[in-house]
Amino acid sequence: MKLSHFNFDLPPELLAEYPSEHRDEARLMVLNRKDQTIEHKQFKDLIDYFEPHDVMVLNNTKVFPARLFGNKEKTGARIEVFLLRELNAETRLWDVLVDPARKIRIGNKLYFGEDESLVAEVIDNTTSRGRTLRFLYDGSYEEFRNKLTELGETPLPKYIKREVQPEDQERYQTIYAKEEGAVAAPTAGLHFSKHLLKRLEIKGIDFAEVTLHVGLGTFSPVEVEDLSKHKMDSEEAFIQKPAVDTINKAIAEKRKVCAVGTTVMRSLESSVSSNRTLNEFSGWTNKFIFPPYDFSIANCMITNFHTPKSTLLMMVSAFAGHEFMKKAYAEAVKEKYKFYTYGDAMLIL
Repeated sequence: MKLSHFNFDLPPELLAEYPSEHRDEARLMVLNRKDQTIEHKQFKDLIDYFEPHDVMVLNNTKVFPARLFGNKEKTGARIEVFLLRELNAETRLWDVLVDPARKIRIGNKLYFGEDESLVAEVIDNTTSRGRTLRFLYDGSYEEFRNKLTELGETPLPKYIKREVQPEDQERYQTIYAKEEGAVAAPTAGLHFSKHLLKRLEIKGIDFAEVTLHVGLGTFSPVEVEDLSKHKMDSEEAFIQKPAVDTINKAIAEKRKVCAVGTTVMRSLESSVSSNRTLNEFSGWTNKFIFPPYDFSIANCMITNFHTPKSTLLMMVSAFAGHEFMKKAYAEAVKEKYKFYTYGDAMLIL
Protein backbone atom coordinates (compact mmCIF):
# COMPACT_ATOMS: atom_id res chain seq x y z
CA MET A 1 0.00 0.00 0.00
CA LYS A 2 1.05 3.57 -0.64
CA LEU A 3 1.15 6.66 1.57
CA SER A 4 -1.60 8.30 -0.50
CA HIS A 5 -4.02 5.51 0.55
CA PHE A 6 -3.99 7.00 4.06
CA ASN A 7 -4.93 10.56 3.21
CA PHE A 8 -8.36 12.01 4.04
CA ASP A 9 -9.85 15.42 4.74
CA LEU A 10 -9.91 16.10 8.46
CA PRO A 11 -11.81 19.28 9.38
CA PRO A 12 -9.59 21.25 11.82
CA GLU A 13 -12.45 21.64 14.30
CA LEU A 14 -12.37 17.85 14.90
CA LEU A 15 -8.89 18.01 16.47
CA ALA A 16 -9.53 17.85 20.22
CA GLU A 17 -7.77 20.54 22.23
CA TYR A 18 -9.30 19.38 25.52
CA PRO A 19 -10.34 15.94 26.83
CA SER A 20 -13.88 14.94 27.83
CA GLU A 21 -14.85 16.31 31.23
CA HIS A 22 -14.91 12.74 32.55
CA ARG A 23 -12.28 10.44 31.05
CA ASP A 24 -14.59 7.50 30.42
CA GLU A 25 -17.37 9.56 28.80
CA ALA A 26 -15.55 10.13 25.53
CA ARG A 27 -17.42 8.68 22.57
CA LEU A 28 -16.60 5.13 21.52
CA MET A 29 -17.01 3.75 18.01
CA VAL A 30 -17.20 -0.06 18.08
CA LEU A 31 -16.08 -1.89 14.92
CA ASN A 32 -16.95 -5.55 14.58
CA ARG A 33 -14.65 -6.97 11.91
CA LYS A 34 -16.56 -10.25 11.52
CA ASP A 35 -19.96 -8.64 10.94
CA GLN A 36 -18.56 -5.41 9.43
CA THR A 37 -20.85 -3.41 11.72
CA ILE A 38 -20.31 -0.05 13.43
CA GLU A 39 -21.91 0.98 16.74
CA HIS A 40 -21.79 4.30 18.60
CA LYS A 41 -21.31 4.13 22.38
CA GLN A 42 -19.55 5.84 25.28
CA PHE A 43 -16.10 4.67 26.36
CA LYS A 44 -17.39 3.27 29.66
CA ASP A 45 -19.69 0.93 27.67
CA LEU A 46 -16.68 -1.12 26.54
CA ILE A 47 -17.16 -3.28 29.66
CA ASP A 48 -20.13 -4.88 27.82
CA TYR A 49 -17.81 -6.34 25.17
CA PHE A 50 -15.58 -8.33 27.54
CA GLU A 51 -15.97 -11.54 29.53
CA PRO A 52 -14.16 -12.76 32.69
CA HIS A 53 -10.50 -13.65 32.00
CA ASP A 54 -10.33 -11.70 28.78
CA VAL A 55 -7.10 -9.67 28.99
CA MET A 56 -6.52 -5.96 28.55
CA VAL A 57 -2.90 -5.06 27.90
CA LEU A 58 -1.91 -1.60 29.16
CA ASN A 59 1.19 0.50 28.48
CA ASN A 60 2.31 1.74 31.91
CA THR A 61 4.83 4.30 30.62
CA LYS A 62 4.78 7.69 32.31
CA VAL A 63 5.26 10.99 30.49
CA PHE A 64 7.95 13.25 31.86
CA PRO A 65 7.92 17.06 31.36
CA ALA A 66 10.12 16.89 28.28
CA ARG A 67 9.79 20.43 26.91
CA LEU A 68 12.24 23.02 28.21
CA PHE A 69 12.84 26.63 27.22
CA GLY A 70 16.34 28.06 27.47
CA ASN A 71 18.32 31.06 26.29
CA LYS A 72 21.33 30.96 24.02
CA GLU A 73 24.53 32.43 25.43
CA LYS A 74 25.50 35.90 24.18
CA THR A 75 22.37 36.51 22.06
CA GLY A 76 19.81 35.45 24.68
CA ALA A 77 17.60 33.96 21.91
CA ARG A 78 14.77 31.81 23.31
CA ILE A 79 15.27 28.18 22.30
CA GLU A 80 12.85 25.29 22.79
CA VAL A 81 14.55 22.03 23.78
CA PHE A 82 12.54 18.82 23.55
CA LEU A 83 14.18 15.99 25.53
CA LEU A 84 13.97 12.72 23.59
CA ARG A 85 16.12 10.23 25.46
CA GLU A 86 18.88 10.02 28.00
CA LEU A 87 22.05 8.62 26.40
CA ASN A 88 24.26 8.48 29.48
CA ALA A 89 23.16 9.19 33.05
CA GLU A 90 26.70 9.65 34.38
CA THR A 91 27.77 12.26 31.84
CA ARG A 92 24.23 13.70 31.52
CA LEU A 93 24.10 13.29 27.77
CA TRP A 94 20.71 13.64 26.08
CA ASP A 95 19.28 13.33 22.59
CA VAL A 96 17.07 16.38 22.01
CA LEU A 97 15.27 18.37 19.35
CA VAL A 98 15.84 22.12 19.24
CA ASP A 99 13.72 24.88 17.73
CA PRO A 100 14.72 27.09 15.94
CA ALA A 101 17.46 24.64 14.95
CA ARG A 102 19.33 26.92 12.55
CA LYS A 103 20.62 28.98 15.48
CA ILE A 104 22.05 26.06 17.45
CA ARG A 105 25.54 24.82 16.58
CA ILE A 106 28.11 22.57 18.21
CA GLY A 107 29.82 24.42 21.05
CA ASN A 108 26.84 26.69 21.83
CA LYS A 109 25.69 26.89 25.43
CA LEU A 110 22.06 27.14 26.58
CA TYR A 111 20.96 28.49 29.96
CA PHE A 112 17.76 27.34 31.71
CA GLY A 113 15.80 28.81 34.60
CA GLU A 114 15.61 32.40 35.76
CA ASP A 115 18.73 31.85 37.87
CA GLU A 116 20.44 29.98 34.99
CA SER A 117 21.05 27.11 37.41
CA LEU A 118 21.08 24.58 34.58
CA VAL A 119 23.40 24.87 31.59
CA ALA A 120 23.72 22.63 28.53
CA GLU A 121 26.42 22.47 25.90
CA VAL A 122 25.72 21.31 22.34
CA ILE A 123 28.22 18.55 21.51
CA ASP A 124 26.80 17.00 18.33
CA ASN A 125 24.31 17.41 15.47
CA THR A 126 22.22 14.27 14.91
CA THR A 127 19.52 15.33 12.42
CA SER A 128 18.32 18.65 10.99
CA ARG A 129 16.62 19.48 14.31
CA GLY A 130 18.34 16.89 16.49
CA ARG A 131 21.25 17.67 18.80
CA THR A 132 23.18 15.92 21.56
CA LEU A 133 23.41 18.03 24.72
CA ARG A 134 25.63 17.61 27.76
CA PHE A 135 23.95 19.12 30.81
CA LEU A 136 26.22 20.86 33.30
CA TYR A 137 24.81 20.81 36.82
CA ASP A 138 26.56 20.82 40.19
CA GLY A 139 24.17 18.62 42.16
CA SER A 140 23.66 14.86 42.36
CA TYR A 141 21.94 12.91 39.58
CA GLU A 142 18.70 12.88 41.57
CA GLU A 143 18.87 16.66 42.03
CA PHE A 144 19.59 17.05 38.30
CA ARG A 145 16.48 15.00 37.37
CA ASN A 146 14.41 17.02 39.84
CA LYS A 147 15.70 20.20 38.19
CA LEU A 148 14.61 18.91 34.75
CA THR A 149 11.16 18.14 36.17
CA GLU A 150 10.95 21.59 37.79
CA LEU A 151 11.94 23.44 34.61
CA GLY A 152 10.12 21.22 32.10
CA GLU A 153 6.54 21.44 30.97
CA THR A 154 4.03 18.86 29.74
CA PRO A 155 4.93 18.10 26.12
CA LEU A 156 1.52 18.51 24.48
CA PRO A 157 1.47 17.80 20.72
CA LYS A 158 2.22 20.74 18.44
CA TYR A 159 -1.26 20.77 16.90
CA ILE A 160 -2.72 21.88 20.28
CA LYS A 161 -2.33 25.61 19.82
CA ARG A 162 -3.39 26.72 23.29
CA GLU A 163 -0.97 27.31 26.15
CA VAL A 164 -0.14 24.37 28.43
CA GLN A 165 -2.32 24.49 31.55
CA PRO A 166 -1.44 23.10 35.02
CA GLU A 167 -4.22 20.50 34.62
CA ASP A 168 -2.48 19.06 31.56
CA GLN A 169 0.16 17.54 33.81
CA GLU A 170 -2.51 15.21 35.22
CA ARG A 171 -4.80 14.81 32.22
CA TYR A 172 -1.94 14.01 29.80
CA GLN A 173 -1.07 10.95 31.91
CA THR A 174 -2.87 7.61 32.13
CA ILE A 175 -4.11 6.78 35.62
CA TYR A 176 -1.92 3.65 35.61
CA ALA A 177 1.29 5.42 34.48
CA LYS A 178 4.29 4.40 36.57
CA GLU A 179 7.48 3.85 34.51
CA GLU A 180 8.83 7.29 33.61
CA GLY A 181 10.36 7.68 30.16
CA ALA A 182 7.79 8.75 27.54
CA VAL A 183 7.74 12.08 25.74
CA ALA A 184 4.09 11.56 24.74
CA ALA A 185 1.18 9.78 26.36
CA PRO A 186 -0.11 6.44 25.06
CA THR A 187 -3.39 8.16 24.24
CA ALA A 188 -5.85 5.24 24.11
CA GLY A 189 -5.23 4.74 27.83
CA LEU A 190 -6.22 8.33 28.67
CA HIS A 191 -9.89 7.28 28.50
CA PHE A 192 -9.72 4.94 31.51
CA SER A 193 -11.01 6.26 34.82
CA LYS A 194 -10.33 4.63 38.20
CA HIS A 195 -14.02 3.79 38.38
CA LEU A 196 -14.05 2.02 35.00
CA LEU A 197 -10.88 0.04 35.82
CA LYS A 198 -12.51 -1.07 39.08
CA ARG A 199 -15.68 -2.16 37.25
CA LEU A 200 -13.60 -4.16 34.74
CA GLU A 201 -11.68 -5.77 37.61
CA ILE A 202 -14.92 -6.71 39.42
CA LYS A 203 -16.23 -8.27 36.20
CA GLY A 204 -13.15 -10.51 36.17
CA ILE A 205 -11.17 -8.92 33.35
CA ASP A 206 -7.44 -9.65 33.67
CA PHE A 207 -4.82 -6.96 33.10
CA ALA A 208 -1.28 -7.22 31.80
CA GLU A 209 1.16 -4.33 31.73
CA VAL A 210 3.92 -3.70 29.24
CA THR A 211 6.13 -0.63 28.90
CA LEU A 212 6.91 1.22 25.70
CA HIS A 213 8.43 4.65 26.20
CA VAL A 214 6.72 6.65 23.50
CA GLY A 215 9.26 8.70 21.56
CA LEU A 216 8.87 10.78 18.46
CA GLY A 217 9.02 7.63 16.29
CA THR A 218 5.32 7.19 16.86
CA PHE A 219 4.59 10.64 15.46
CA SER A 220 7.32 11.19 12.87
CA PRO A 221 5.70 11.92 9.52
CA VAL A 222 5.95 9.36 6.73
CA GLU A 223 7.61 11.10 3.80
CA VAL A 224 7.93 8.24 1.29
CA GLU A 225 5.11 7.01 -0.96
CA ASP A 226 6.44 3.45 -0.75
CA LEU A 227 5.71 2.49 2.88
CA SER A 228 8.28 -0.30 2.88
CA LYS A 229 10.97 2.41 2.72
CA HIS A 230 9.82 4.27 5.87
CA LYS A 231 12.10 3.81 8.88
CA MET A 232 10.60 4.14 12.35
CA ASP A 233 12.70 5.69 15.12
CA SER A 234 13.46 3.13 17.82
CA GLU A 235 11.58 3.24 21.11
CA GLU A 236 12.47 1.38 24.30
CA ALA A 237 10.13 -1.42 25.36
CA PHE A 238 9.89 -3.97 28.18
CA ILE A 239 7.64 -7.03 28.46
CA GLN A 240 8.10 -8.99 31.70
CA LYS A 241 7.19 -12.52 32.69
CA PRO A 242 3.91 -11.80 34.56
CA ALA A 243 2.48 -10.12 31.43
CA VAL A 244 3.78 -12.90 29.17
CA ASP A 245 2.15 -15.59 31.36
CA THR A 246 -1.20 -13.77 31.55
CA ILE A 247 -1.34 -13.12 27.80
CA ASN A 248 -0.18 -16.59 26.70
CA LYS A 249 -2.75 -18.22 29.00
CA ALA A 250 -5.49 -16.14 27.36
CA ILE A 251 -4.22 -17.08 23.88
CA ALA A 252 -4.26 -20.78 24.84
CA GLU A 253 -7.83 -20.42 26.16
CA LYS A 254 -8.92 -18.49 23.03
CA ARG A 255 -9.97 -15.44 25.01
CA LYS A 256 -9.85 -11.81 23.98
CA VAL A 257 -6.41 -10.19 24.23
CA CYS A 258 -7.04 -6.48 23.83
CA ALA A 259 -4.16 -4.13 23.06
CA VAL A 260 -4.96 -0.77 24.64
CA GLY A 261 -3.33 1.48 22.05
CA THR A 262 -0.97 1.25 19.12
CA THR A 263 2.08 1.34 21.42
CA VAL A 264 0.92 -1.85 23.14
CA MET A 265 0.26 -3.50 19.78
CA ARG A 266 3.74 -2.59 18.58
CA SER A 267 5.33 -3.93 21.76
CA LEU A 268 3.49 -7.24 21.51
CA GLU A 269 4.27 -7.71 17.82
CA SER A 270 7.95 -6.98 18.50
CA SER A 271 8.33 -10.14 20.60
CA VAL A 272 6.45 -13.05 19.00
CA SER A 273 7.69 -16.64 19.28
CA SER A 274 7.73 -19.07 16.35
CA ASN A 275 4.49 -20.65 17.65
CA ARG A 276 2.76 -17.25 17.81
CA THR A 277 2.90 -16.72 21.55
CA LEU A 278 4.51 -13.84 23.43
CA ASN A 279 8.13 -13.77 24.61
CA GLU A 280 9.69 -11.57 27.26
CA PHE A 281 11.39 -8.50 25.81
CA SER A 282 13.79 -5.81 26.92
CA GLY A 283 15.30 -3.49 24.36
CA TRP A 284 14.48 -1.22 21.45
CA THR A 285 11.86 -1.69 18.77
CA ASN A 286 11.42 0.08 15.44
CA LYS A 287 8.52 -2.16 14.38
CA PHE A 288 6.41 -0.50 11.68
CA ILE A 289 3.06 -2.16 10.99
CA PHE A 290 1.13 -1.38 7.81
CA PRO A 291 -1.22 -3.40 5.59
CA PRO A 292 -1.14 -6.24 4.81
CA TYR A 293 0.02 -7.58 8.19
CA ASP A 294 -0.75 -10.80 10.06
CA PHE A 295 -1.17 -10.06 13.80
CA SER A 296 -0.04 -12.80 16.21
CA ILE A 297 -0.96 -11.78 19.77
CA ALA A 298 -3.88 -9.34 20.21
CA ASN A 299 -7.27 -10.07 18.62
CA CYS A 300 -8.88 -6.82 19.74
CA MET A 301 -7.67 -3.25 20.15
CA ILE A 302 -8.64 0.11 21.61
CA THR A 303 -7.28 3.15 19.85
CA ASN A 304 -7.93 6.84 19.22
CA PHE A 305 -8.77 8.46 15.90
CA HIS A 306 -5.54 9.31 14.14
CA THR A 307 -4.42 11.99 11.74
CA PRO A 308 -4.04 11.40 7.99
CA LYS A 309 -0.89 9.64 6.72
CA SER A 310 0.23 8.71 10.26
CA THR A 311 1.92 5.40 11.12
CA LEU A 312 -0.82 4.96 13.75
CA LEU A 313 -3.54 5.08 11.11
CA MET A 314 -1.60 2.53 9.03
CA MET A 315 -1.50 0.08 11.94
CA VAL A 316 -5.22 0.48 12.61
CA SER A 317 -5.90 -0.06 8.92
CA ALA A 318 -3.85 -3.28 9.00
CA PHE A 319 -5.87 -4.50 12.01
CA ALA A 320 -9.39 -3.41 11.00
CA GLY A 321 -9.01 -3.98 7.24
CA HIS A 322 -8.34 -0.99 5.02
CA GLU A 323 -11.79 -0.60 3.44
CA PHE A 324 -13.58 -1.06 6.78
CA MET A 325 -11.25 1.50 8.38
CA LYS A 326 -11.96 4.01 5.60
CA LYS A 327 -15.70 3.52 6.10
CA ALA A 328 -15.35 3.98 9.88
CA TYR A 329 -13.27 7.15 9.48
CA ALA A 330 -15.75 8.62 6.98
CA GLU A 331 -18.49 7.99 9.55
CA ALA A 332 -16.35 9.48 12.35
CA VAL A 333 -15.93 12.70 10.35
CA LYS A 334 -19.64 12.80 9.51
CA GLU A 335 -20.65 12.17 13.14
CA LYS A 336 -18.07 14.72 14.36
CA TYR A 337 -15.99 12.37 16.48
CA LYS A 338 -12.97 14.12 18.00
CA PHE A 339 -9.54 13.11 16.74
CA TYR A 340 -6.09 12.59 18.16
CA THR A 341 -4.65 12.99 21.67
CA TYR A 342 -7.66 14.23 23.63
CA GLY A 343 -10.17 12.83 21.15
CA ASP A 344 -12.67 9.97 21.12
CA ALA A 345 -11.90 6.26 20.93
CA MET A 346 -12.44 3.19 18.80
CA LEU A 347 -12.83 -0.43 19.89
CA ILE A 348 -12.01 -2.95 17.16
CA LEU A 349 -13.26 -6.49 17.81
